[in-house]
Amino acid sequence: MKKAKYCIRCGGKLEQKEINGKIRLICQKCGYIHYQNPIPTVDIIIEKDEGIVLIKRKNPPYGWALPGGFVDYGESLEEAVEREAKEETNLNIIDARQFHTYSDPKRDPRFHTVTTVFIGKGEGMMKPSDDAEKIKVLKKGEIPSNLAFDHKKILEDYLKKDFEKSR
Repeated sequence: MKKAKYCIRCGGKLEQKEINGKIRLICQKCGYIHYQNPIPTVDIIIEKDEGIVLIKRKNPPYGWALPGGFVDYGESLEEAVEREAKEETNLNIIDARQFHTYSDPKRDPRFHTVTTVFIGKGEGMMKPSDDAEKIKVLKKGEIPSNLAFDHKKILEDYLKKDFEKSR
């Protein structure tokens, strides 16, 4: 991701300075600190037909993935995950609940994202759309090797939780 060069408030030139041990971009004209924060995203583990719904991405980074995407400004996490699931899979989400948040700065090769993962049931006719080239339901335990982002870790955590719950 490109670093900003100019202030969003006044258009002045930004320069790097150390503040409290961290390098920050500071406007040389108005003094505004330009914070570079992680981007919030959502992902969802959709349970359907005794399995989990995965999409094959048609945009980089390629591979199989959980449905999900960016949270729009003014949108709650819950609204975002239902919208993203509908856009990519055509499924309506029932009983969505938060599972876990993943924040490794390297989880997305494009930029630093923080994702909140949900679990929910999918209802309706599956159809790939938006960022999804293909869609399929995998039986629990069938994790493909070519998963995008950190979705292998997310699915491993989900399957471990599921296993512990059944004991």
